[in-house]
Amino acid sequence: MKSHARVVVIGGGVVGVSTLYHLAKKGWSDVVLLERRELTSGSTWHAAGLLPLFNMSYSVGQIHKYSVRFYQELEEETGQNVGFKKVSNIRLATNRDRMDEYLQYAGVAATIGVKVNVLTPEQVKEIWPLCDTDGLIGAIQHPDDGYIQPADLTQALAKGARTLGAEINRHTTVTGIKKLPSGEFEVQTDKGNIVCEHVVTASGSFARQTGRMVGLDVPVIPVEHQYIVTEPHEAILKRREQGLPEMGVLRESDGSWYMREERGGLILGPYEVGAPACYVDGPGEDCEYELFQEDLERLEPHIESAIHRVPAFGEVGVKQVYNGAICYTPDGSPIIGPAWDLKNFWLNEGHSFGITAAGGAGWQLAEWIVEGEPTIDMLGVDPRRFGDYATKSYLITKNEEAYASVFTTHFPDEEREAARPLRRTPVYDRLKDLGAVFGQSFGWERANWFAPEGVEPQDDWSFRRSAYFKHVGAECTNVMENVGLLDLSGFAKARISGPGAEAFLDNLVANKLPKKIGRIALAHALNTRGGVHSEFTIMRESEDSFYAISAGGFQRLDHDWVKKHMPDDGSVRFDHLTNSIGVLVLTGPKARQLMERVSPRTDFSNAAFPWLSGQDIEVGWAPCRAIRVNFVGELGWELHHPIEYQIHIFDTLMKAGADLGIKPFGIRAMDSLRLEKSYRLPGRELSIEYAAFESGLQRFVHPNKGDFIGRDALVTWQQKGFDNAFATLEVHDITDADPVGNNPIFKDGKMIGRATSGGYGFRIQKTLMLAMLRPDLAEPGTELEVDILGTRHRCTVLEESPYDPQNACLRA
Repeated sequence: MKSHARVVVIGGGVVGVSTLYHLAKKGWSDVVLLERRELTSGSTWHAAGLLPLFNMSYSVGQIHKYSVRFYQELEEETGQNVGFKKVSNIRLATNRDRMDEYLQYAGVAATIGVKVNVLTPEQVKEIWPLCDTDGLIGAIQHPDDGYIQPADLTQALAKGARTLGAEINRHTTVTGIKKLPSGEFEVQTDKGNIVCEHVVTASGSFARQTGRMVGLDVPVIPVEHQYIVTEPHEAILKRREQGLPEMGVLRESDGSWYMREERGGLILGPYEVGAPACYVDGPGEDCEYELFQEDLERLEPHIESAIHRVPAFGEVGVKQVYNGAICYTPDGSPIIGPAWDLKNFWLNEGHSFGITAAGGAGWQLAEWIVEGEPTIDMLGVDPRRFGDYATKSYLITKNEEAYASVFTTHFPDEEREAARPLRRTPVYDRLKDLGAVFGQSFGWERANWFAPEGVEPQDDWSFRRSAYFKHVGAECTNVMENVGLLDLSGFAKARISGPGAEAFLDNLVANKLPKKIGRIALAHALNTRGGVHSEFTIMRESEDSFYAISAGGFQRLDHDWVKKHMPDDGSVRFDHLTNSIGVLVLTGPKARQLMERVSPRTDFSNAAFPWLSGQDIEVGWAPCRAIRVNFVGELGWELHHPIEYQIHIFDTLMKAGADLGIKPFGIRAMDSLRLEKSYRLPGRELSIEYAAFESGLQRFVHPNKGDFIGRDALVTWQQKGFDNAFATLEVHDITDADPVGNNPIFKDGKMIGRATSGGYGFRIQKTLMLAMLRPDLAEPGTELEVDILGTRHRCTVLEESPYDPQNACLRA
């Protein structure tokens, strides 16, 4: 074994070997993989090998798409059979919600180039004659989908990696990882130590043990997954004798199971409620090719469902039951990317669909390590999307829920209930008493909407306009006419200070920093390619101190980005303030009148308190920082305060504003209001896949201010010409289904863009969407079409900010 390498990959399952292969393919041949036993001896060996392209996540969808294509190319490259059977994949629908999910997904698939066929029950019967189509209303099919042999795939990846110069060491157990003063890592094993520049952990069920070696609490715990293999069935054998094609993978989503042919019989894989987490403290030292005792009693409802849909399944005996560990995260998506607070340590863990994701995950992680950036938006799988609230007990609860939710209908407004409420602001109970229906972000409870008196505070999730639609509309109207109050305490907040703070931030962000104390700037941190990595609101507190606010869901991501770019000379200090500072947003035309009542010693006039400025004030008896900015486009202030004063501030505002019509509003209303202002969101309109200028950030990006991260790449990108342009559109002839994002947009039948966000604007009473379009079609007045749940609607490009384009309300 080498004593030095550029990268060490820990774990010899399909994910680890794919990472090794792709690093070598990128030209980094000085890479080593360490596997404690044999390749595939973990969860890879007992995987069913399915390749489901279906995924509502834009990030995961692209990863899966790459894998399915790449596996076929790998066989040609290595000459080694990977056992890929392109037999297609059919997903059945028995109700409208399920079919809506499929139609929404078909739009997502179109935007990333994945082919999807919509089937009638009769067409399902033609393709899968053993399927009873009674009760079906439709289905979708991936014609390029199928399954693969995991062990064969892994060995082909290993052969390809070795051919490219990579080294694989089997029967080599990692016993420790030490960070050296040089910044390198010393990976300690039972066969000697190896010093390297980068470490990638792809250790599957051992992820938490590996993470602990470097002080990371990796948010991965496996769950038991069972599948049943039957004896051969006469009808399937007869089809083979007749030379008929294999029937493919069948998924009864409403029964929560998949089924496919296997050696003349069938495989049934249920996803049941009650499947327990396993290896909570990690597998044992002797773990290899390990399975658990089967528990068919847990699977009985799914077996009955399968027999109902495919009667032949009940006519054959059980040949074998597999019950093995399958890794999960709280949201069911893997973690692929850099570890937080630790440079050059990379995670490729938590793969519940590891065979499908392995190729794409290895590809993007190699891009990230070698080039410094991924090439697709990886927010949906970034390890930093979870925080330290994800404790072991939290993971057990949430990962079991994620497993049981694999086949649930994934509505755009879906909120899962397990391990909640967890993080609550002091006003949580106040909001609940006022009818709040909560969601969560980064563990924080946030009011999504408020049920008025007499209405049950209960969500009604849908791909169409929900029962809460009109109540959200009432909240928007009250913000427009009176004054609204929103709890946004989950904002990520930090103080960046020190003698080097100004120079550091000036290089980190693309906007000019505020020069005067108390002034504010919206600033974007670009990646090295000129795309948008993070968005901050920055207030200058003093000559050498800045208060930085960013999206709550990206707290760990944004703060990690800042800290990893800070100089090592001690000239810049970072203080995390999220948990100690609360935020209440007060907004609406009567906001100034209310602020004058609760803080009578402050002058809130335009001259004394202009837009994009902040001051330290008092609300009632409590200290507070009022910042004149908001995300809804009305007169208003964000009130940042020590968290212990929040109830007093809330009660003071509600009492003083009673005759002004003050009412709380939620995140759903905020989203509607921001659409009308064409306000961009990170992860939607702002992405590393789009140049900052493609996202329409010309007002906030100043290439002439001096050097900053991504500046030169952005200028080069601009000189080459852009493929996309940001636009706001009105959608016509809507009855009950608005765009929700990831909807494909067409001109003359050709796809020319995609919606990034969508919904109804209650102030202007129009269905709106924000989108990325082909630049020549982004001019106001251009007529296009957008797909919403399988129906194309006419849409028109509008001028930016269709509500109050001159910002008269904000500046009132």
